[in-house]
Amino acid sequence: MKKLSFLFVLAVCACALYGRNPKYVFLFIGDGMATPQRMVADEFSRKMGRGQLALNTLPYHATTRTNSTDSLVTDSAAAATAIACGEKTRSGRVGMDSEGKRKLESVAYVARRNGKKVGIVTSVTINHATPAGFYAHRPHRSQYYAIGLDLIGSGFDYFGGGGVQKNDDKTAPEYKGDIYELAAKAGYKVVRDKAGLLALRPGEGKVLAVGAKGKLPYSIDAKGDVATLAEYTARGIELLDNPGGFFMMVEGGAIDWCGHANEAAGNLHEVLALDEAVRVALKFAEKHPDETLVIVTGDHETGGMTMGFAGTGYAMYMERLINQKCSHDAFAAKIKAAKKAKPDFSFEDAEKLLTENFGFKFTDDPKKDPMVVNAKELKMLQDGFKKNKLANAARLVMAGKAGIGWTSGSHTALPVLTTSKGAGAELFVGFIENSDIARKLKTLL
Repeated sequence: MKKLSFLFVLAVCACALYGRNPKYVFLFIGDGMATPQRMVADEFSRKMGRGQLALNTLPYHATTRTNSTDSLVTDSAAAATAIACGEKTRSGRVGMDSEGKRKLESVAYVARRNGKKVGIVTSVTINHATPAGFYAHRPHRSQYYAIGLDLIGSGFDYFGGGGVQKNDDKTAPEYKGDIYELAAKAGYKVVRDKAGLLALRPGEGKVLAVGAKGKLPYSIDAKGDVATLAEYTARGIELLDNPGGFFMMVEGGAIDWCGHANEAAGNLHEVLALDEAVRVALKFAEKHPDETLVIVTGDHETGGMTMGFAGTGYAMYMERLINQKCSHDAFAAKIKAAKKAKPDFSFEDAEKLLTENFGFKFTDDPKKDPMVVNAKELKMLQDGFKKNKLANAARLVMAGKAGIGWTSGSHTALPVLTTSKGAGAELFVGFIENSDIARKLKTLL
């Protein structure tokens, strides 16, 4: 306790010394994003001609420990609570202590109490674990309807991204009606498509803007008809900007989902989508360099991504992932539709879809063209077809060709990287706990 008090005083003194308390705070969280995801996506971005990730250019760095109170390997709820509230808790808890009895105050509430507007943005459902850590207080993350009620009760100014999961769950003990309808009654302007988001203007009042029933489409599948994470961030800035400043949390939630699925290309496209949102914030920061703090972190690592694979030796080939045109979910849907249209659909028929969507080739010599499947890869694909798991096999073959390995289909205890820039960024350095992020932010806010 004495150590924590000393660190708190030290942080306050540092703020006074630098005189850099931010008016505008952006906190970006890549769900499932640790150093491997950042570095592989960085190389992928360069190969695409997009250049280095903006989130990797931030000058201050901190290696960040992610454990919960009951496990070295955390879940998103406990990690979000630590990052948001400054206290570690049990896996599953949202905005509550380890015993599930005491409500914890997040940096978002501290920001509002100090005159700032608050925005919460995510690419997955808006009442999922990570965003919920900033506004909800529930013993377990699975209480989606109750968390939706907490969203409304928070009174925060702007919610954007994926839809409200179980928004009309009549089986919920606290059921009071559809969350969207309740939000409207509570004074929120509810918009549910891209057109509605783009039509919003400053002065709208409180806003709940969602682009899908569930999560937003995977970035690799996006067609332009649904707003991106960057667009939700940009609109949030316009709606939140005011003389008192604002706090905005933006989550790239589908990085985690692709990590669980061990899908390399989808994972990297999600990191790039988060990076586009970071670029929006950095552009805003250029206009307010002495008043803006931008922080990028991860809540944990997902999938045990490794930068290297036995099949490619010491080399990695990120450019090969550019050949993948859709997510594993979208590809599985295409296979299902093809089988329905043609009852005798064969593996030879599937080869055409694999070529169109993954760039795999089934003729010529693998030594001459790396996208030609070798004997081992062909067997993986054929076995996947027989077991109705061709999409699973395809994504693993694709990762192998790029030189990316996976050790898990779940979370790992790998530390994450926290980078920052701007007013107060000097505090976010060294080897820190995820809960230190909120503690330091609270001193700045």
